[in-house]
Amino acid sequence: MKVPERQTKIIATIGPATESDQMLKALIEEGVDVMRLNMAHATHEWIRDISQRIRKIGRDLNREPAILMDVKGPEIRTGYLPNPVHLARGDLIDLVFAAQPVPARSENVWQIEVNYDKLHEHLTTGNNVLLDNGLIPLLVVEPSAQRVRCRVLQDAELKSRRHVNLPGIETGLPSITEKDRLDTLVGIECDHDFFALSFTRDADAIDLFKSFLKDNHSNAHVIAKIEDQQGVSNLEEIVTAADGLMIARGDLGIECPFEELPIIQRKTVGICLSMGKPVIVATHLLESMIDSPVPTRAEVSDVANAVNEEADCVMLSGETTTGSYPIECVRMLKRISSRIEQELPPVLSENIRLFRPKAKMLRSAALLALRMGNTAVLVFTRSGDLAAKLGALRPNGAPLFAFTDISGLHRRLRLVWGIEPFLMDFSDDPEQTIQEAIKRLKREKYVEAGDQIVMVTNVLADGKVVESIQLREVDA
Repeated sequence: MKVPERQTKIIATIGPATESDQMLKALIEEGVDVMRLNMAHATHEWIRDISQRIRKIGRDLNREPAILMDVKGPEIRTGYLPNPVHLARGDLIDLVFAAQPVPARSENVWQIEVNYDKLHEHLTTGNNVLLDNGLIPLLVVEPSAQRVRCRVLQDAELKSRRHVNLPGIETGLPSITEKDRLDTLVGIECDHDFFALSFTRDADAIDLFKSFLKDNHSNAHVIAKIEDQQGVSNLEEIVTAADGLMIARGDLGIECPFEELPIIQRKTVGICLSMGKPVIVATHLLESMIDSPVPTRAEVSDVANAVNEEADCVMLSGETTTGSYPIECVRMLKRISSRIEQELPPVLSENIRLFRPKAKMLRSAALLALRMGNTAVLVFTRSGDLAAKLGALRPNGAPLFAFTDISGLHRRLRLVWGIEPFLMDFSDDPEQTIQEAIKRLKREKYVEAGDQIVMVTNVLADGKVVESIQLREVDA
């Protein structure tokens, strides 16, 4: 039996370093499960082209990765600057709401444009504003309807169109912007499998986005990105409403105290496991490998911690968009994940809540596979729920196979820990479907004669369809 190389999934963000056919092919061959397209930096023309090429290369390699569009979301940014502005500690900045062709400086006060004209409504004297992912801290001196005057707290260089963060402050920004809607329509046109919703603050944002997808005839799943304190506060309702969750540690580490990040990460992974929802750990996993062929020891430990906590996926961002060593980064994630998984005990997760009888049978099937050793678990699914629950049980070391006859679902299941998905037509006869699935596994060299497979499936008994747990041996 083909033992899984690793069961933690890998997401790679596509950019200039990886957009060629050669690099896309290399990423898929190295085992990347999901390709992420970041709409903060992409055009619609590029999205159409790269999506088509990912699909074609995946089909040619008989291993289709899922595609995840990361919509930009409601973010505040500074305006365009033709040249960087050198700020000194103690300088005054007016954050203004009108376009500034050049950063004006009058009476020793810099005039810097921001794209949110209601900023002053959320700030009071003494609040903190962070520019450029937290690198430039400002103290609010005097907010008004025309501008927000701030004092620079340390020497810094401000470049064009930098992020503005308001730690701990709720804003009136919409959950979905007009840009998000237009971008999402292109993703729907390209049959994307997932949409990641940036700065998810509550379940209402997820419901609104799901309604937009449904209205436009998309079956894509919605991944909620946790990036601020409001999202953390509403974690359980967000996980319940979403199809999966991304712990986006970049903005989250700005919006929340650094020392809270590991606690938030552990708590979030636990909640997702308990609900059987996939969870992604993202940002800065191998940041130093943007320029270095090897990671820092701290980065190795960070990846190992995510695997130890049993996250479904680990994600690469800058490492594979603009980095010098994208393939090496994927190999490093594989190497670390594989080794750490070898140390995890072969026991089922006790966190997941199982309610349906068939899901409870699944626990027994997974436990049987673990106790027998070198035994796979196979499920048939049309909704994906059974496969997601199987992955959430975390039967470490057991190959997990999921067959579906729903096109697109076979790609979405690539996000789930341990699941190797297959698209196959189902027969009206459950036995015929089982036999075809086993033949497929044998043909693609996942199993061989004499291997054992535990499955939860339908059988015909006295003219009725009933659920069963079966142990099958692969025929010669």
